[in-house]
Amino acid sequence: MPEPTKKEENEVLAPAPAPTPEEPNKEKEAGTAPAKEPNKEKEAGTAPAKEPNKEKEAGTSPGKDEEDASPPVALPPEWSIGESPAGEEQDKQNANSQLSTLFVEKPQGGSVKVGENITFIAKVKAEDLLRKPTIKWFKGKWMDLASKAGKHLQLKETFERHSRVYTFEMQIIKAKENYAGNYRCEVTYKDKFDSCSFDLEVHESTGTTPNIDIRSAFKRSGEGQEDAGELDFSGLLKRREVKQQEEQPEVDVWELLKNAKPSEYEKIAFQYGITDLRGMLKRLKRMRRVEKKSAAFARILDPAYQVDKGGRVRFVVELADPKLEVKWYKNGQEIRPSTKYIFEHKGCERIMFINNCVLTDDSEYYVTAGDEKCSTELFVREPPVMVTKQLEDTKAYCGERVELECEVSEDDANVKWFKNGEEIIPGPKSRYHIRVEGKKHILVIEGATKADTAEYSVMTTGGQSSAKLSVDLKPLKILTPLTDQTVNLGKEICLKCEVSENITGKWTKNGLPVQESDRLKIVHKGRIHKLVIANALVEDEGDYVFTPDAYSVTLPAKVHVIDPPKINLDGLGDDNTVTVIAGNKLRLEIPISGEPPPKAIWSRADKAIMEGSGRIRAENYPDSTTLVIDIAEKDDSGVYHINLKNEAGEAHASIKIKVVDIPDPPVAPNVTDVGDDWCVMTWEPPVYDGGSPILGYFIERKKKQSSRWMRLNFDLCKETIFEPKKMIEGVAYEVRIFAVNAVGISKPSMPSKPFVPLAVTSPPTLLTVDSVTDTTVTMKWRPPDQIGAAGLDGYVLEYCFEGTDDWIVANTELIEKTKFTITGLPTDSRIFVRVKAVNAAGASEPKYYSQPILVKEIIEAPKIRIPRHLKQTYIRRVGEAINLVIPFQGKPRPELIWTKDGAPIDKNQINIRNSETDTIVFIRKAERSHSGKYDLQVKVEKFVETASIDIRVIDRPGPPQLVKIEDVWGENVALSWTPPRDDGNTAITGYTIQKADKKSMEWFTVIEHYHRTSATITELVIGNEYYFRVFAENMCGLSEDATMTKESAVIAKDGKIYKNPVYEDFDFTEAPMFTQPLVNTYAVAGYNATLNCSVRGNPKPKITWMKNKVAIKDDPRYRMFSNQGVCTLEIRKPSPYDGGTYCCQAVNDLGTVEIECKLEVKVIYQGVNSPGQPVFLEGQQQVLQL
Repeated sequence: MPEPTKKEENEVLAPAPAPTPEEPNKEKEAGTAPAKEPNKEKEAGTAPAKEPNKEKEAGTSPGKDEEDASPPVALPPEWSIGESPAGEEQDKQNANSQLSTLFVEKPQGGSVKVGENITFIAKVKAEDLLRKPTIKWFKGKWMDLASKAGKHLQLKETFERHSRVYTFEMQIIKAKENYAGNYRCEVTYKDKFDSCSFDLEVHESTGTTPNIDIRSAFKRSGEGQEDAGELDFSGLLKRREVKQQEEQPEVDVWELLKNAKPSEYEKIAFQYGITDLRGMLKRLKRMRRVEKKSAAFARILDPAYQVDKGGRVRFVVELADPKLEVKWYKNGQEIRPSTKYIFEHKGCERIMFINNCVLTDDSEYYVTAGDEKCSTELFVREPPVMVTKQLEDTKAYCGERVELECEVSEDDANVKWFKNGEEIIPGPKSRYHIRVEGKKHILVIEGATKADTAEYSVMTTGGQSSAKLSVDLKPLKILTPLTDQTVNLGKEICLKCEVSENITGKWTKNGLPVQESDRLKIVHKGRIHKLVIANALVEDEGDYVFTPDAYSVTLPAKVHVIDPPKINLDGLGDDNTVTVIAGNKLRLEIPISGEPPPKAIWSRADKAIMEGSGRIRAENYPDSTTLVIDIAEKDDSGVYHINLKNEAGEAHASIKIKVVDIPDPPVAPNVTDVGDDWCVMTWEPPVYDGGSPILGYFIERKKKQSSRWMRLNFDLCKETIFEPKKMIEGVAYEVRIFAVNAVGISKPSMPSKPFVPLAVTSPPTLLTVDSVTDTTVTMKWRPPDQIGAAGLDGYVLEYCFEGTDDWIVANTELIEKTKFTITGLPTDSRIFVRVKAVNAAGASEPKYYSQPILVKEIIEAPKIRIPRHLKQTYIRRVGEAINLVIPFQGKPRPELIWTKDGAPIDKNQINIRNSETDTIVFIRKAERSHSGKYDLQVKVEKFVETASIDIRVIDRPGPPQLVKIEDVWGENVALSWTPPRDDGNTAITGYTIQKADKKSMEWFTVIEHYHRTSATITELVIGNEYYFRVFAENMCGLSEDATMTKESAVIAKDGKIYKNPVYEDFDFTEAPMFTQPLVNTYAVAGYNATLNCSVRGNPKPKITWMKNKVAIKDDPRYRMFSNQGVCTLEIRKPSPYDGGTYCCQAVNDLGTVEIECKLEVKVIYQGVNSPGQPVFLEGQQQVLQL
């Protein structure tokens, strides 16, 4: 991309030794043009500088080649400033037509204080991307920030697998003032491209921007300096102290470089302080290409043009031959004449006008004439949008429509609204709407509420304005209040009121909110509020209050519901007869209704039953009346009358009471026996059978911790004994009894005492003798196979002497271990042993030892068990640890003796630890002196067992003793040497030979792992003089030192002429060939399927997929991939119709090759999986044709 240049060279009068360019203005907020600073420019002694081109908007092409990445330098071509007529309308629609194609979240501009951190985030959706997109961060138009990553700039990227979103972050650490400006983020993927610009503001910046030398733009920050890795955006943007320098004659470095020889470039760069010589030479090379005389153009386009947004720009070229045809291009696409693009011919001049320039016109343009072309670049600058009419403070009432209006300097400008600092985003369901009428921007709030009271502000690219909105309630008047109502039961209740405002409200009854239902409706029409209750009930009576929302006013009303008295005898049967057991208390409750509550009077044989404390009495309640007989007797049988009366009417009814009796409850049952899931229970018949014979009994059972009883028999039990079964072992239960006669079932008996079904464990297993002495016998065993819910409390070990049946308990208390020693036994006696497992249910069946045990210690001859890896020489390196564990056997405990090479072991150097079953030899750091033969002697009385272990501690060998040069001929040298004196306590496995040129004495390995003591070194360089050295090698590695030859070997020149070999170019072309064929595949319907093969060929073959000999093109059900010769066809959710013969065809210039396979789609219905004709559900029909 061409760089900004000077307006005129004679305008720059800088005191620096080299010409000073215009100072680029700092980049301001996004969308605004940087303001010039004439005062500062005058102080520096330079003319006002032109503004650098703005960042390209989203949708434009990224930057060009790397040559354009250098900072701007004074160039001979001039900027061409486009015309900007005020009368032409700006083409806003084209400027905003670029939509984001890759970004799902763009980085937003922000501000930061000096020394603080800030992070910018961009997110890219990866659903349709096969690999990670490429992202670049720029500052300004040309600076790629990837090369600036360091302690002040970090670039990160993450990928979320679930949401398939790439997140890219740019973090600026400890921001400085010169970091402020405009940034750009570009993302590319194949033929897709997207970009966006954002701004960074750095506050608390002080000082002025002095003039600096142009050549400082080409000075890099040194990698070894303190500022290495910092964001050195440009030497032109750094703030430096203004130093007064003596005026020196101006020197144009560009002219010096153009006229100098290439051998003088470095001298000129050093003389004028230019460190980035490579960058200047790249620009010089491009300038020379530009200055190349053109045969088609007499005058070419300027390097760059700049124009304000909405303005007009004029491109002019002059042809050497007016007959040549001229074509104009934008980003490689030919431009056709239109109202926007106008072409003119004036003699040899060819002119193109671009009207109504917008941001999308910011691009590269070039013109062709014959076989030649010249190019330029157009930069479109967008002027800032100012707020011309400020917002005004507004007051409104709730429910009103509020409009906040402002005016800006341009039509259809981008304006953002904020509420208390948060951006307002209008939507279809939002009460906020934004209306634009030319330069007017209006924020509309529908149905304002108190929550809308806030400070609202509007922000443009060039300014902002704010105002306060206050929303209050309107005064409320009660036009129609609620009135008290008295309503008959079942009638409709309608409470109605009217207020002066159309607002909502809440209804309450007795202080509780009223909920709508099928019977209760709340109606709100305008200012009228109704509460309608259909079919009034007694519970609808109460105090009702309507409260308007947001107001403290209440409208009360009382509702009174009346109802004639009624007696409800539905639960007494057809003849209204009540049966009661003699001796029990009868409490006969009769539901009544009526509003107000009626008065009830009970009577029998024309004698009223009074309320009081008698045995027979009446009790009255608002919703019921009750006849109470404390102790029912046979004489209490008869007809009882009820009379009800209230202000709405009277009611009468008669009830017949019959006194009967049931048996007394039996006595609590006894549980006589318990098993693992059963028990046996007995009980006695009840003392009083109720005057009727006992027909049987019902038995119930429950868990002790539960309150739920479960009946065990549904047929009457005639006996007074019962055996419940199917109980859970280890759970406590209770049982109870019911007696049954012709009258009914008695009350339950008292529960039995809690009992727990438990079972003893199975016998212990594997009872064996562990050891025997003259007075003790040690037994061991395994736990029972079945323990049960009662658990295992311990074991009892018993023994008896041979010939007797008296079993003696060996352990006075239960033991939990499965091993016990019986002590105090007479020597040479014989005993039988058994063991029992004990739990809460008792002792298990005993486990017997099969034969008598002789109480006499048995001598076991010693035996050493040498591990397999110690049966051969045990090798360790110097410094390693040695830890040998040698198991042995023998009884009683053997005596152990260790010796090394026939002498006792020094325990200060070697640690020996012995136990009953093994001995351990431990050396923390092995030394070569620890090598030797170690002998172990295990002795039990007169029995002796010995074993030997060979230990060898090895180290690296010493160097060979002598290395001699035996002979030198041609390019070869014969060497010989003698083996080293010290072989490291192990055999020498080889030698390593190195050579070194006498001039450099750098050693290079010639031969490794060489087994002989003589060797011939070949292919030495003629004319060089060599020294040689040899390393010895064993299994520990090379020797630390090497032995070098005392003399050197000179490879003399013999006049040979070296001829370069002739190599023929290899032909890499190859006809396409499949290296991995397609295979027949089965797929399940509804699940993605893939076909894979691999092909090679040169040139790269073109891949075509076919189904049934028909090429697959533009079918969304198929996706085709090709990566490194691997070809993949993905079939999305195949159906039976996707089955068939698939073919992959590869074609290049040398031939064509095809490969086929068959795909069958399986359909799964009702669990049947068949590749042919599937089994369908009932009523379904389907025809499959593959």
